[in-house]
Amino acid sequence: MSQQQPDNSTVACEDPLAKHRTPKGFSDQVAFRLTRLLRFFADSFFAQRYGHRAVVLETVAGVPGMVGGMIRHMRSLRRLEDDREWIHTLLAEADNERMHLMTFVKIAQPNWFERMIILLAQGIFFTAFFLLYVISGRTAHRLVGYFEEEAVYSYTQYLAEIDNGKLENVPAPQIAIDYWKLPADARLREVVIAVRADEAEHRDVNHGFADSFDRPEEVRQ
Repeated sequence: MSQQQPDNSTVACEDPLAKHRTPKGFSDQVAFRLTRLLRFFADSFFAQRYGHRAVVLETVAGVPGMVGGMIRHMRSLRRLEDDREWIHTLLAEADNERMHLMTFVKIAQPNWFERMIILLAQGIFFTAFFLLYVISGRTAHRLVGYFEEEAVYSYTQYLAEIDNGKLENVPAPQIAIDYWKLPADARLREVVIAVRADEAEHRDVNHGFADSFDRPEEVRQ
């Protein structure tokens, strides 16, 4: 998956919510139900504080790509086998999610309590996802695919709150303008559209990676 920045003139016309992967089999059910459980906690804690929600969730979202890339990197070294571009794709995804975080930190300005939650959530999730990936790479990628489905949905809600005037459409931070090559006068709405497009791409890529575990010649395990 390349991380070229999206053409935001066309992204707004697309419907990233059009895709949902129906769970099939035990592995998919585990990933889907875990995603729904974590969604419940996120909804309960953050409600409609979308900027703060994005800060906490994006710090977790940057973990899977780095963990998956690291594990596949070490596997490639150990087995003297090509990774078929998995490593580059996963590390690019992790860096993209990191830029989402850097952007929303500028927008939401998290307080000390939220920063403590970030530290705790990242530590727990890193350990849990590492173990999951070692045990079942397929389930791990499916989990990320479902996470990204929820992320697309959340950013669509965020966008709706901006469009109906419930949230201020503040100027986009400079880091977002530079990263996504937005107009100099871009605002929060354009940032949310760009981030949502990234999440939709990550969704499709990770569901595709999970599917490839059913075709062992593509996974090279």
